[in-house]
Amino acid sequence: MSSHPTPGVLEVITGPMFSGKSEELIRRLKRARIARQRVMCFKPDIDLRYHRTAIASHSSQTHEAITVANVERLREALYPQLDNIEVVGVDEVQFFDPDIIPLAVELIALGKRVIVAGLDTTFAAEPFGPVPNLMAISDTVTKLSAVCMVCGAAAIHTQRLGQSQELVVVGAAGLYEARCRAHFRPFMDEHASEQLELSSVLESPEKI
Repeated sequence: MSSHPTPGVLEVITGPMFSGKSEELIRRLKRARIARQRVMCFKPDIDLRYHRTAIASHSSQTHEAITVANVERLREALYPQLDNIEVVGVDEVQFFDPDIIPLAVELIALGKRVIVAGLDTTFAAEPFGPVPNLMAISDTVTKLSAVCMVCGAAAIHTQRLGQSQELVVVGAAGLYEARCRAHFRPFMDEHASEQLELSSVLESPEKI
């Protein structure tokens, strides 16, 4: 009789900003805990917008998480407790280096359920970090859509409202918005610029 554990699974949750990725990850982790499964969750230290020790959705849902600088630190935090863990969650996985891919494969081979959530494309509509490769090897992919802030249609793109060309500019409302294919512009258009300037004025009345 084989002593090898039954292989685990890799679940990828992806889509643009404001599509509910973190909320869906939190939902699955909470259901696992209700089922008395032991859960451990991680997020990158680049994303501290809402909470330092929890993953958080735009709708204020939270779940306890360990903040780590990179995949090596994630491994160091996880492996001493791995025998007691059945479900591993990772939020904002696009910010991790490619070593997250072989780590996920290792965990699956050890029988773990691995659930990751992250953006599949950048503000320029290019593949984002390790997410496309994780999608390729996953058991399931849940691709969510948001609501286009221009017309209300289903949105699959993240529109950056600003001039910066840096790949990573962490933010939420005011810096980014969801857009459909018809209204997505890889770089900020005049309409978006006016929106951003008006928002800045409204949020900073002392400048008036």
